[in-house]
Amino acid sequence: MQQEKIWDDDTAQRYDTPGTGMFAPETLGPTVDRLARLAGDGAALEFAIGTGRVAVPLAGRGVPVTGIELSRPMVERLRTKADEATIPVTIGDMATTVVPGTYSLVYLVYNTISNLLTQAEQVECFRNAARHLAPGGRFVIELWVPELRKLPPGQHATVWRTDPDYIALDTYDVLDQRAVSHHFRIDGAGQARLALSPHRYIWPAELDLMAQLAGFELETRHADWDGAEFTAESPSHVSVYRVPATP
Repeated sequence: MQQEKIWDDDTAQRYDTPGTGMFAPETLGPTVDRLARLAGDGAALEFAIGTGRVAVPLAGRGVPVTGIELSRPMVERLRTKADEATIPVTIGDMATTVVPGTYSLVYLVYNTISNLLTQAEQVECFRNAARHLAPGGRFVIELWVPELRKLPPGQHATVWRTDPDYIALDTYDVLDQRAVSHHFRIDGAGQARLALSPHRYIWPAELDLMAQLAGFELETRHADWDGAEFTAESPSHVSVYRVPATP
């Protein structure tokens, strides 16, 4: 399951759900608010910018936004909302692709760092963020917490969403620290369509070590974009890492 094949034309066309899901105001609003505050008067770089779910409203708040994206169909979808002059995008891998400029903020949302399927690639993603940031700049990651506590002995899957027309579950390979998300979408005729996406899951402590290897310090970690306390029961987290300011 290569990422280029997963994020194809069909996926790009289905990705945007204006007003609902990831695009719901109660989800997207706090994300953009927090990122705008963190960017301050500087520019932002989004790894895996996709169709511009976050970048477009963030740019609308006056933050200059640049993107890196592996999927051309996703960028084509973005181009229906903002042109290259408004939000420039470079096609490439977020772990290795370098773009011009220095930024006060690099961000990577909605679990996307887990699309990099090896630990080495994930560490390189941190290093790539660091090379784009000015001293004192921040790297923000939104990431889910693996639900391994829900797995009884002998079971390898957790169901995390059930709607009349959609069922989602994750299967886990705890030896190799991999998960595959299974998305079943059911049409009006009762026919189900399956889409798969592979991930390498990362525990918060491992993520912090990756950050240290790239020269970051953990600044804050919350359970959501509104700043709720992160606890052992939190299903996800928003972690803000900072490059130390020059003395």
